[in-house]
Amino acid sequence: MTKRLYIKTYGCQMNVYDSARMTELMAPIGYVPTPTAAGADLVILNTCHIREKAAEKVYSELGAIRRLKQAKEKSGERMVVAVAGCVAQAEGAEIMARAPIVDIVFGPQAYHRLPEMVARATRAGGGVLDTSFPAEPKFDYLPERADSAAVSAFLTIQEGCDKFCTFCVVPYTRGAEFSRPAAEILAEARRLVAAGAREITLLGQNVNAYHGAALPGREGPGGEWGLGRLIRALADMPGVARIRYTTSHPRDVDDELVAAHRDVAALMPFLHLPVQSGSDRVLAAMNRRHSTDDYRRTVARLREARPDLALSSDFIVGFPGESDSDFQATIALVREVGFAQAFSFKYSPRPGTPAAADGRQVPDMVKDERLAELQALLRQQQREFNRASVGRLLPVLFEKPGRHPGQLVGRSPHLQSVHANAADTCIGAIMPVRIDSAEGNSLAGTIAADGAGAA
Repeated sequence: MTKRLYIKTYGCQMNVYDSARMTELMAPIGYVPTPTAAGADLVILNTCHIREKAAEKVYSELGAIRRLKQAKEKSGERMVVAVAGCVAQAEGAEIMARAPIVDIVFGPQAYHRLPEMVARATRAGGGVLDTSFPAEPKFDYLPERADSAAVSAFLTIQEGCDKFCTFCVVPYTRGAEFSRPAAEILAEARRLVAAGAREITLLGQNVNAYHGAALPGREGPGGEWGLGRLIRALADMPGVARIRYTTSHPRDVDDELVAAHRDVAALMPFLHLPVQSGSDRVLAAMNRRHSTDDYRRTVARLREARPDLALSSDFIVGFPGESDSDFQATIALVREVGFAQAFSFKYSPRPGTPAAADGRQVPDMVKDERLAELQALLRQQQREFNRASVGRLLPVLFEKPGRHPGQLVGRSPHLQSVHANAADTCIGAIMPVRIDSAEGNSLAGTIAADGAGAA
């Protein structure tokens, strides 16, 4: 009997990947995706703990779902409500206490047991809590990917974090670093390509810390592959046109990865490399384990290997103890390095992290002022980067229909969103697009008449 599954995904690309795998897990027992929670038999909120007031947003969403669940019960039907992801891992028991409508709470390392948890909740009337870190890798228990894939597909290769930045909850919610075996990753990539993917984005909390077991017979017993070697193997796979990876850490950019940026044409010239602050004093307080000079040297190595490399980054302003001079050091670093895109946030305490207990909290008004100044500079750099594309011919991988009839949306090598008029048959193709105009967050163009450079 067909049942309806609704998943709302918050946060990072890894949560998007996890939600897709949950959908695949539930398909064999009759659950099909539905676009809204209304009328769903199973509702899952796949949460993220990185953003400010993440837990409160979940409780607000649960308030709306409670009304939907009550309406379904009045008609004699059952709605199972689950909270998954990092908020679930961090606040599992509290969620069940504060929101009685929740039947299941499970962390990101337990979702491979979702069918079992749903069965238990259905039989026992809810109350299933699983925020354990099982000894067995969850990937060993996940089904093969579904028969269809997006043109650009996510593929998780590494999870967890051993860095313990003082502001971050990831080591507590995702656990220690774990890298999937290379053979397993390549097998999943082949299935994605066979299902229609042309671009693969490799995911990990510290994706360039990847050290997976090597292919049997290729590296010898106990051998490992780093990210650079894995990228080369993916690039050799027929059908893989583009490769990206996120999120990386400055400490884990090794020579092999730099060489991959130089040698592998399929590896796109766009890298998200979070620095967080331009102040060495603040970086030390954050336990980032790199200095601003370390970051500069890493950027220089990458740009020497790939001169057209564009960078994105993360910034936190108002970290405890951040002075005006610390903040101005961040502004100076941004001006010096230059970023095509960036994400910037006010520091907000995460319960249980060392920075949350720091007595040198910066006033909100100061954080607001600093964030506004930083974001104005970052927006200016993004606009200038996009404007530099006007008049150029860029290879664009078209992914989906646009907002207007006859329009498609795709991505440039530098991850810019590009709109152009094209037939739906161009979805999945890499087409040469002459860029006519640039907005703050996107480009508009025209497909080259002769089609030169199409793939």
